[in-house]
Amino acid sequence: MSATAEIITIGDEILYGQTLDTNSHWMSSKLDEIGIKVRYKTTVGDVKEDILNSFKAAEERVDIVLITGGLGPTKDDLTKPLLNEYFQSHLVLNEAALEDITAIFAKSGRPVTPINRQQAEIPAVCERVPNKLGTAPGMWFPKGDKVFISMPGVPFEMRRMMTDTILPRLQKQFVDQVIYHQMIRTIGVGESALAEIISDWEDNLPTHMKLAYLPTLGMVKLRLTAIGTNYEALKDNCKQQVTLVEPLIKQYIYGYDDRELEYHMGQILFKAGKTIAFAESCTGGYLSHLMTTIPGSSAYYAGSVVSYSYDVKENVLGVDHETLETKGAVSEEVVRQMAESVRKKLNTDIGISISGIAGPDGGTEEKPVGTVWIAYSDKEKTVAKKFNFSKDRVLNIQYSAYMALNMFRLNFAGAV
Repeated sequence: MSATAEIITIGDEILYGQTLDTNSHWMSSKLDEIGIKVRYKTTVGDVKEDILNSFKAAEERVDIVLITGGLGPTKDDLTKPLLNEYFQSHLVLNEAALEDITAIFAKSGRPVTPINRQQAEIPAVCERVPNKLGTAPGMWFPKGDKVFISMPGVPFEMRRMMTDTILPRLQKQFVDQVIYHQMIRTIGVGESALAEIISDWEDNLPTHMKLAYLPTLGMVKLRLTAIGTNYEALKDNCKQQVTLVEPLIKQYIYGYDDRELEYHMGQILFKAGKTIAFAESCTGGYLSHLMTTIPGSSAYYAGSVVSYSYDVKENVLGVDHETLETKGAVSEEVVRQMAESVRKKLNTDIGISISGIAGPDGGTEEKPVGTVWIAYSDKEKTVAKKFNFSKDRVLNIQYSAYMALNMFRLNFAGAV
């Protein structure tokens, strides 16, 4: 059995939604990398009884309790005094912690204040975990065969502490098994349909492997997880399973790693030495944003025209006035012209266009909210497809952009 962990984040600001808990996400991924399974994540406010109850519950159900937040120097920071109470200890001045705090203050030419000096006091039963980037030391509490670890809530302080000290020590003390994940990324097929296609394969997975379906925005990630004692053997096991399932769903697969669709589409363009441009209407540049998040995208992405209005479609892209008036901006005829025009005007190999009704207003009985036309154009052909997405404006924008990338994948020679 692999060691189990619980992450407890402390602070009213997280419960109120004023601060985003990025710590748990990062910690979970790093613990997973060394073979420690996070079983629970708990967020608790600045209430004494709630914090103490969270400590007790965590101790009863996991091996490792990781706590962030509540280590500041002010009266509303309760974590240290409550850990001191929970472990029935008393505070003592830790000279190494005081040296760290003094060094940090010396860099800015400031004296250590009495309240900051108090931060160097930690429960006598714990070990100090060095904090090279802040004034609150971490604390390591052994309890039988379990451990409590308290860290600051400041992300860069916590990450440095975890990387330098905590993760190596946890791995040495608790890890006797390793975990390997293999991702299979698909698009253009729903979760239930995908599950039906690969049902027999899934039923015959080895007992040390488990499959998870992770759907999002028209895509489904298949996460294959293997647990054992030999990392390379697990890796080979997963690769063997991929070769078995791949023929069943090859037309839907766009990648096998943690990188998103826009990265993989960019790599296809880069390797082929081709360039692309976009004509966006309802997405307002979101497709272009996705492409430019990838470093080096200037090698294949030329630019875009955000033709939100009829005037820009007509006067910049050259879409036929009569077509706009008779067919409307959300039509096959218009997106075909948009894709062909942006390809020619920006002198690229490929043009992709999007025009739709994002909502919440603007829909009709014939073209309800969520109606989107997307076109792909290269020097050999132009194809267009109609989509019907949701009633939610943001989702429609996101769906449209990713389906446009999939239009490229399905129509560009060699992409599938």
